[in-house]
Amino acid sequence: MNSGETLGHGRQANSVADVKMDALNKKFKKTGISNGLVSGLTYGIYSTLVVVASGYDPLASAVGLLAAPFIASGLNDLFAGLWLLIYNWKKGRLKELKRTLKTKPGKMLVIGFLLGGPIANGAYLVGLAKAGAYAIPISATCSLFGALFAWIFLKQRPTKRVVFGMVLCVGGAIIINFVKPEGAPDFTLGIVSALIAAIGWGLEGVFSSFGGAMIDTDVAVNLRELVSGIVTLAIIIIFGGQFLLFKGTLAAVTPVIWLALAGLGAAVSFLTWYKANATVGCAIGMSLNVTYAFWGVLFSVLFLGQALSSTIVIGSIVIVLGAIIVTMNPLDLIKKGEA
Repeated sequence: MNSGETLGHGRQANSVADVKMDALNKKFKKTGISNGLVSGLTYGIYSTLVVVASGYDPLASAVGLLAAPFIASGLNDLFAGLWLLIYNWKKGRLKELKRTLKTKPGKMLVIGFLLGGPIANGAYLVGLAKAGAYAIPISATCSLFGALFAWIFLKQRPTKRVVFGMVLCVGGAIIINFVKPEGAPDFTLGIVSALIAAIGWGLEGVFSSFGGAMIDTDVAVNLRELVSGIVTLAIIIIFGGQFLLFKGTLAAVTPVIWLALAGLGAAVSFLTWYKANATVGCAIGMSLNVTYAFWGVLFSVLFLGQALSSTIVIGSIVIVLGAIIVTMNPLDLIKKGEA
């Protein structure tokens, strides 16, 4: 009799533990999804503000394909790093920055920083400069490359639903590139640059998913922005010979203010993106992040006077829909509604 009671109590305890674990997992997933959505919104804000900053001299009148985009990219990331440095200083984590760089996960993250910072972010700003808002949803195909690279390197095998969502992302990108807008002679170059950015961010997502799961996310993102900003500025100033443009941009003040605000948006975006990647996986985290395609286009239309076309509207919707399908099964919503 006593053994039966003990067995019953054991089963009850296991049941309670299972319920608590299930609730914890749901909370963990909900937090990851929320972070992913916030990262998309704030990156849309960043994309808009950095275009505003690039509209002021000396950036607007800079000579050379890469000069203005890379100066803007480097300053933006540097400001984002400084915002995060203040944040981590208040949290008492400054000592972790140096310590993290000495670890293997930290070194893996640095590789991701370089792929997603100087390479991807610089290409993205070239895309914005040459193709306008059309570059935003094209770069959002990073979820496709993120899922693909996660499959190859992290063995996160995608389901048929995820593959379908990835195909939709590609389809949306093709639709956007159907019709070349008027007054954009370097439109194709802008689209190709945005695609390079997508590949770079896809690779960064894999490295951040690996390293971010073992390292404090706040520290990892702070290092990401600082490394990206410093390296980007060093490349364009030292090897690109753009010290005068860098100096002139700082002296102009107005573009610096806009870049500082853009840096704040980027800081929040990357912080929440890395948290999402570490909690719900690379494919889902990146798919939520690419909702910035919607926000970026919307803000460009509302605040930058970007003209709408049927191709950019349809293509953006298809890309965001594809990202949602990669992230979750739409049938789950119906099932919850029936419940």
